[in-house]
Amino acid sequence: MNRVLENEFYYLDNFQKVLDWIGGRYADLLTDEEQAFIAAFPALPQAARALFVRMVMRKGNLFRASKMNYAEIGCPVAAAQQLLPSGWIEIDPVLSLDELFDLLAKPEIADAFHSHLLQKTARKADQLEALRASFADCRAFSNWYAGCTDVALRILVKPLCDRLRLIFFGNLRQDWTEFVLADLGLFRYEQVEFSEASRGFRDRRDIDHYLHLHACKERFAEGLAPIEDVMEELPIHAFDNDWLEGRREKFLFQVGQHFEKQQDWQRAIDVYTRCGYPGSRGRAIRVLEKAERYPEAWQLLQEAERAPENDAERQHLSRVKPRLARKLGHPKAIVPRPAAPLRLDLCLPVPCDGPWVEGAVRDHLGCKEAPVFYVENMLANALFGLLCWRAIFAAIPGAFFHPFHRAPADLHSLDFHQRRAAEFADCLAQCDDGRYRATILAHFEEKAGISAPFVSWEYLDRALLELALDCIPATHVKRWCERILADVKANRTGFPDLIQFWPLEKRYRMIEVKGPGDRLQDNQLRWIDYCATHEMPVAVCYLQWEQAA
Repeated sequence: MNRVLENEFYYLDNFQKVLDWIGGRYADLLTDEEQAFIAAFPALPQAARALFVRMVMRKGNLFRASKMNYAEIGCPVAAAQQLLPSGWIEIDPVLSLDELFDLLAKPEIADAFHSHLLQKTARKADQLEALRASFADCRAFSNWYAGCTDVALRILVKPLCDRLRLIFFGNLRQDWTEFVLADLGLFRYEQVEFSEASRGFRDRRDIDHYLHLHACKERFAEGLAPIEDVMEELPIHAFDNDWLEGRREKFLFQVGQHFEKQQDWQRAIDVYTRCGYPGSRGRAIRVLEKAERYPEAWQLLQEAERAPENDAERQHLSRVKPRLARKLGHPKAIVPRPAAPLRLDLCLPVPCDGPWVEGAVRDHLGCKEAPVFYVENMLANALFGLLCWRAIFAAIPGAFFHPFHRAPADLHSLDFHQRRAAEFADCLAQCDDGRYRATILAHFEEKAGISAPFVSWEYLDRALLELALDCIPATHVKRWCERILADVKANRTGFPDLIQFWPLEKRYRMIEVKGPGDRLQDNQLRWIDYCATHEMPVAVCYLQWEQAA
């Protein structure tokens, strides 16, 4: 029996840990209702608390006692009776017809409404529509279905529990199963030193702003309200909390994309031009061009050229500029071409196990003196993640909310590097004085298996790591790290597929593989250009399959 199941009340213990954590770290931000809940919960009987947590962990707020049958709880109705004085649940709640249909199975509906249903074999949705006009009132569950021996339960404080979950996790995406996965040993997490200064929510307004923004995003994503209403509800002014402001900017960008897809150029431009999310300015230029507002697009392009936000924008501008210049009658601009990488052309038979282009090239080029490994983005990210582990997991405000973080919450923020500048500078300095190798190998041993944003433990082994450190110069390791840091979201991908080592010569070569009809993607082109600029060996291999005779 695993460790979780040895403790039948593991989920109850985990829920209490959340309450203790919040009470200890966020007491000054809690409402009276939240403080009263945290204080009252431990005093209830164990079975009542366990039933409550089971209801919290399930979707919705309506349940049937027969579906809450757990051996450790015993009779769910008796446990529910113990919960009644708290006011957190109600027994035999008043339900609408729609709510009743969510609780009943189709045979039960036929039984409860046998004299009113003309087509008892009709779909459940059709039955609901057929009964809606005659049963517009709300009734207690027992009055709806008099012959039923089951009991209905409604939890009344789901929003309160969701707020507590938000305060603990820092988002509403994660749920209580995180604890179970950790208890089972399926995931291990870095232990971050938490302090009051590192709290993501600094005052009550931060929590309220998050919930308000989340409600806007849900209404937008589910189409529950006209976009005009959502935009009217969306806060116009920036939040004081940088982490929350990043979420607001990202949502604005998504709204801009919606308007762009609708070809509502003016509203798309309005949103993009007041949005600081990466890529917004490039989208604004694109939409201005589509709207044939070429002078405005040109002006914005020139502003962007003076201070590109990242390499992706610089690449985008280099492609848009000649086209805009032509439409405005400007002289043709000469765009310098990056140095072409070494080209390899191969024609190989299709392997017996199928046409895997990277594997075929790896096996063809590799030999004992110069082995080739399929690493794609894994190796560069692992070297960065292991070298900069301490900086990545620095406990700064808005980065870590709880003990179950795989990565900092602000990992893809524009200021991710800036907010940890001193920590990253110290890590990268180890490439200058030779400490980097020992740090990387030490972290590989000490942190093995811990969930981390850049290290894929299942694909990494010490032999490959040592071979890479033997053959890749420290200056190149540092360059890789600097590029990833410049734009974590964009630059952690696009690295060449293969790497070849010459151990006796202490050198290496990266190889991007392209099969028939394939071409280099934008992020791959940027990585190849970066390697060429910094004299790092890279080749592009174009593979064709031999035609069968």
